[in-house]
Amino acid sequence: MRLDILDHGYRRRTELLFTLIRMLAGHPPPDAAKLTFYRPAFYGTAAKKFTQAAMRGPSAWSVADRELMAAYVSQVNGSAFCIAAHTATAGRAYRDPAKVRAVLTDLDTAPIDDGLRATLRMLGTLTREGAVSAADMRAVLSAGVSRDRIADALAVCAAFDTTDRLADAFGFEVLNPAGFEAGAKYLLKRGYR
Repeated sequence: MRLDILDHGYRRRTELLFTLIRMLAGHPPPDAAKLTFYRPAFYGTAAKKFTQAAMRGPSAWSVADRELMAAYVSQVNGSAFCIAAHTATAGRAYRDPAKVRAVLTDLDTAPIDDGLRATLRMLGTLTREGAVSAADMRAVLSAGVSRDRIADALAVCAAFDTTDRLADAFGFEVLNPAGFEAGAKYLLKRGYR
């Protein structure tokens, strides 16, 4: 059930911003954006800063790889809004939506390098089970993934484990494909600020 608190209770300035977005984009802002503006001092400001650092900060992972990680973690969590949003964003970032679909369909046969595959496996285990073993980490390291890249992947996982749960708790509206494509374009241009 969608919680309607995302539809009202904003400051006047935020309401004007949402009206401008609706006019320029041809559709209302997604619920993910509404949530960050709802109680910015409690959640929004800190969440945007953390997610921006995880998704667009310095990293040996490409933006496309990190968006794929977000889509993968969201798929493991079963969050329809986040799966669609980050599948669209990763597909646009790679300029290869088929690659993203392949990963989400069958990680073992998807056309990605072994380091990314091992990292996604580890993120899947962490997301499902809430922990990873030393053997899980050794598998990622033996696939050639550095400790820094593992830390960056874990930050993506943390950001989207939280976002997925909020999306489901608030019942984020699943947009049509054009809405998700517009969101993907925005995220690749502006990030998570």
